[in-house]
Amino acid sequence: MSVLLVEDDVSIAIVITAALEAEGFAVTHCQTIAERDRLLGERGFDALVTDVMLPDGDGIETIDRARVLHPLMPIIILSAQNTLDTAVRASDTGAFEYFPKPFDIDELARTVRQAAGAGKELLPDGDEPLGDGLPLVGRSVAMQSVFRMITRVLRNDLTVLILGESGTGKELVAEAVHNLGHRRAGPFIAVNTAAIPADLIESELFGHEKGAFTGAVARHVGKFEQASGGTLFLDEIGDMPMQAQTRLLRALQSGTVRRVGGREEVRLDVRIIAATNKDLEPEIAAGRFREDLYYRLNVVPIHMPPLRERRDDIEVLARHFLQLAAGEGLPRRQLSVEAGQLLARQPWRGNVRELKNVIYRLALLAREDMIDAESVQALLSPDAATAATGDDLSGGGESAAIGQGGIADAVSRWLAAERPASGTIYEAAVAAFERPLFSEVLRETGGNQLRAAQALGINRNTLRKRLSELALDPEEFTRRS
Repeated sequence: MSVLLVEDDVSIAIVITAALEAEGFAVTHCQTIAERDRLLGERGFDALVTDVMLPDGDGIETIDRARVLHPLMPIIILSAQNTLDTAVRASDTGAFEYFPKPFDIDELARTVRQAAGAGKELLPDGDEPLGDGLPLVGRSVAMQSVFRMITRVLRNDLTVLILGESGTGKELVAEAVHNLGHRRAGPFIAVNTAAIPADLIESELFGHEKGAFTGAVARHVGKFEQASGGTLFLDEIGDMPMQAQTRLLRALQSGTVRRVGGREEVRLDVRIIAATNKDLEPEIAAGRFREDLYYRLNVVPIHMPPLRERRDDIEVLARHFLQLAAGEGLPRRQLSVEAGQLLARQPWRGNVRELKNVIYRLALLAREDMIDAESVQALLSPDAATAATGDDLSGGGESAAIGQGGIADAVSRWLAAERPASGTIYEAAVAAFERPLFSEVLRETGGNQLRAAQALGINRNTLRKRLSELALDPEEFTRRS
């Protein structure tokens, strides 16, 4: 079998050639698009392996010329431009596989053998090229794996389960799968299943008929029907009540839903993407999550790495967030090399969400256009963190002590005084501290809900819902400011 290798880096070409020849391939090597087209015009090959950035052009943009000459030839794309945009562009060509550099040479050789033996037609589907503004940023090896998984699910409706710690960007992955996929013309409906009261979740997801229960004064169309033709994103699926899990499983198995109080089965046309920050296997063992539902959801798992496992991306993300901040009305800032290096050394327990919040605060508070390491250190120091919480979060009680002794001390005193039962500490802590936290952020932002949501790292609609549940009126903080 024969392979045409298009690679302008001679050292890389030598390594690839040796690996492919060890697999029994006859390798023809060239360094330019013009040479590629000449060779393809002269004879056929069982596979094409090509770099993207070549001396005389873009290897992806000119793939169509190779397709015209050999429409059945599988194509494998290599690139040092390790962005989601490159991965998606490669996928849009109908490429057999995309390898970001550096790559595993043995895996490349195995993939070329699979491609050459497949003998199947790989034609583009005619979709228009995708533009800029892609939501995910990162060139680390960990993120390349995410990008490759995303490209593999763009043209199908396989159920995706996104796993990762809080703040890693799971919703951004879901949005990317939708916005770059074949359902992008349809709606993207996101539901935080942990934020819906247990007695309302079935109504929210599946809808209800008029008179189905007290207060059901009209028919309500649930999220499944609202997402028809598009994507339904079920966030925090690990916190869904067991009864709702049973209904969800039935909907996934049957492809239909029945509104609460209704008799009619409504046929579904929706792609399901779920996400959780929990390890679901222990939840299954503890009886809190259905095993059969887990296997229904976990068709294509995508693991979002924590920021500590992708430190090479931190400076890139920081500069990206500075651009976003400027686009949202904050001062335009730059980041010094030393400041970027300092950010890259931080633990970032809150992951990308925490980094974004810090960058937005730096953009707001920095005294110079160039953010230096001293500004970063001042913001990240324990004293600055204490001062940032304020001396009075809600006018008194435990929240008033936060500014004096720091958040950690306040939590310690609260635990000593209240000490919730084992297994309920998290919920009790959220209940005790969420209201004063939201109050302080609203005070700092003058009641501006968009800025408050950005500072908290949550969706604006989620903020509005929580403010309503906590009986907090943003107008009160507008008047105070």
